[in-house]
Amino acid sequence: MSKKKNRITFAGIINAIILGLFTLICVYPLWYIFINSWSSPAAVNRGVYIIPQEFSTEAYTNLLEIPGLTSSIGIAFARTILGTLLTLLCCSFAAYLLANRDLPCRKLLYRFFIVTMYVNAGFIPYYLLISNIGLKNNFLVYILPYAVQAYFIILIKTYIESIPSELVESAEMDGAGLVKVFFRIILPLAKPILACIVVFAAVNQWNTWSDDMFFMQGRKAANLHCLQYLLYTKLQSNVVSTTGAGAAAGAAVKVTSTTLRMAMSFITVVPILCVYPYMQRFFTKGIMLGAVKG
Repeated sequence: MSKKKNRITFAGIINAIILGLFTLICVYPLWYIFINSWSSPAAVNRGVYIIPQEFSTEAYTNLLEIPGLTSSIGIAFARTILGTLLTLLCCSFAAYLLANRDLPCRKLLYRFFIVTMYVNAGFIPYYLLISNIGLKNNFLVYILPYAVQAYFIILIKTYIESIPSELVESAEMDGAGLVKVFFRIILPLAKPILACIVVFAAVNQWNTWSDDMFFMQGRKAANLHCLQYLLYTKLQSNVVSTTGAGAAAGAAVKVTSTTLRMAMSFITVVPILCVYPYMQRFFTKGIMLGAVKG
């Protein structure tokens, strides 16, 4: 039998060009941030598009001089890791219970979770609630409010319902209880959708800074600020300091708000870029199987 030779077709070339352009569109914004963060303010003002111009480390040096930077990085990583794990555990267990057909008022409880996606009391009642339960100026304010999220529960519940019920029934016949079935059978089989939830929850925790601004106030919260909020305050102070007569020189300014913003963006996006490749192989499968069905 003759082997079929791979032929380069016109459709294949067009497909490669389209995919190449799409890849460039996705990658270039990150590259643009990178090259501008390592360029001088004068070069950035003229325009840097391909490679760094007038190489400068002043933006990163300026960031390293921020007071409390080390502790804020630790807080950011702690809230991301602990918050993601708690969200994963609470949402997956709630989804497992809602997927159990023997649960009393199962449909009513499921609708209750769905309603919370569209109806909320607003920020003022939320602020009063956080203050009254003692989470203000408390590290737990970064974690507990995000423990249960309806969207994640819907995704996981739909995925769990695709798991053959015979596996659960056989485990129950062997004497496995609710918790044992959850940890020994459900969680290992639900890895694809759980990996998607990890990505979503981690990105949300890592990027969120508004709760820091509203609920971490005064001297008690001096060591509880996250990296993102610290960078935000630094950027605001730099904008004020670089406006006026000193900023008119342009080239004489070592760091501008633009170069500082680029460096901040690159620093904050790197951890997510490191996590995503490990979860990508589960991402498509988890989303497809955990998608909401009509």
